[in-house]
Amino acid sequence: MTETTRRERSRDETQHEIRRVARDLLTNQGREAVTLRAIAREMGITAPAIYRYHASLEDLIQQLCMDICTDLAAEMATDLQAIPEDDTPAQVFAVCRGFRAWALRHPQEFSLVFASPPGTGAPTHDLNDPFGRIFLTVAGRVLATRQLAMPADDKVPPELREDLAQFRVTLFDTLAEAGLDLPEHVFPIGAAYTMLRFWVRLYGQVALEVFGRFPFAVSAPEPLFESMLAELAEEVGLIS
Repeated sequence: MTETTRRERSRDETQHEIRRVARDLLTNQGREAVTLRAIAREMGITAPAIYRYHASLEDLIQQLCMDICTDLAAEMATDLQAIPEDDTPAQVFAVCRGFRAWALRHPQEFSLVFASPPGTGAPTHDLNDPFGRIFLTVAGRVLATRQLAMPADDKVPPELREDLAQFRVTLFDTLAEAGLDLPEHVFPIGAAYTMLRFWVRLYGQVALEVFGRFPFAVSAPEPLFESMLAELAEEVGLIS
């Protein structure tokens, strides 16, 4: 091993250790505990030394979010391996249930990646991250094999159409990278609008449960989630 390679390996190991410590602070004490000073104290180094590996705390948080999304995507990919690719309803249910189960097990990570307001250092969630690609790939399989119930393009609120058109581009790019060639006619603006509404309701249910924000105490939230999921699947034509 050359001296350059040893230095690169040492650098990678140190960066990994910094993010591991940051994640431990996040999970055990919450987002506010993740500071350069706290990380340095845990590692037995000075806070300025961390700048050799991360340009700022915001840069570190962004890398931490990517690690979290990568781990979440790996869990979902494992779940999906047990389901045939042509059983798209089962794949959708597995991804939705897997997302909820992960969020409940990892509330601090969920909060950082999916519920941090702008200006807190966490990046806006990106559908091109590993987690987003899992969702988009499953959605692409659905669109390629099933006729969904969706509004006509002219029924979609005009103010949303530009954003939805950009989302279509993201989906096509993601599916192309996954080796799935999806004809454009199967994914009109109305389909993008349907997917957005599906995600909003799924995320809303999960966030309410993770943060304990139901309008009154719900002792058994899982049946509520399953009922919502079944209703969504029926509304979009995933099941009959």
